[in-house]
Amino acid sequence: MYKKALLAGLMTLATTSVFAANSQCGNVTIANMNWNSATLMANVDKFILNHGYGCHAELVPGDTMPTGTSMIEKGEPDIAPEMWTNSMKDAIDRGVKEGRLKIAAKSLSDGGEEGFWVPKYMVDKDPSLATIQGVIKHAKDFPNPQDSSVSAFYGCPPGWNCQISAQNLFNALHLKKAGFVLVNPGSGAGLAGTLAHAYEKKAPWFGYYWAPTAILGKYQMVKVDFGTGVNKKEFTSCITQANCLDPKPTMYPPSPVYTLTTAKFEKRSPEAFAYLQHRSYTNKQMNSLLAWMEDNQADGQYAAEEFMLKHKDIWSKWVSKKVAAKLDKALNNL
Repeated sequence: MYKKALLAGLMTLATTSVFAANSQCGNVTIANMNWNSATLMANVDKFILNHGYGCHAELVPGDTMPTGTSMIEKGEPDIAPEMWTNSMKDAIDRGVKEGRLKIAAKSLSDGGEEGFWVPKYMVDKDPSLATIQGVIKHAKDFPNPQDSSVSAFYGCPPGWNCQISAQNLFNALHLKKAGFVLVNPGSGAGLAGTLAHAYEKKAPWFGYYWAPTAILGKYQMVKVDFGTGVNKKEFTSCITQANCLDPKPTMYPPSPVYTLTTAKFEKRSPEAFAYLQHRSYTNKQMNSLLAWMEDNQADGQYAAEEFMLKHKDIWSKWVSKKVAAKLDKALNNL
């Protein structure tokens, strides 16, 4: 009887120890990608994980493709809060199948939207500019500010997953033959700056952009119709591939935007992972937050603090009452 009781006690102790070990969050690395919605999410996650779950979370620089590749091959960083998965679908699916990655939840519950855009004021004057045929026919209406002898198409910033798709679609649509050059904006801020500058002057603009963003919330833009519909197979197998030799035109499919973690993070920190399974923003919420960031020239940390202080109605739905109380205490000490 004594041996059975001792064995039962040891088994209980072992089970408790395993649960405790699994509940310990420990050190956590979060990819801080260089666009506003992603850096906002990363900073919100850092605050909630640190103050609500006892983690030691830190931000590390990230971009979609390098971060996804590193998570699959090296198991780091632990979390990618906003991963636009269209361009890395095959690699991410493989990472999940091989037990290296976990998909927590949709970062953006409505998904993301990508495309080539022109200002609404241009379409109001000439409705044909809502189509790629109209844009090509009136290519000279989009002069490059640096060289008016050619037309400007503003591409996706280097290092972003959309750089490959925008380049391939530029080629598929034969825009170079129509007189366009692909202008490298240098960064997300640079791309936004070209659009804002054009819009304030009611000047021409044609290029890649995505939503939700403060820019598309602030300025009325029209997504150019390629007249092709969406060819998911072409988009996945060629348009998103750097070695795509013969790209065919297709509209961008709706972009699933997920929070990814490494499998080891999910095993090590099940409670923290459960939070990420519930954390999601609607496009309306995110557009509003991004507009606030832009109006106040706020970085990710400042915006995250503002979000936590002013939007308990949103984040309290992602966590338990116990965790919410811990977060309230931390916010009172800011």
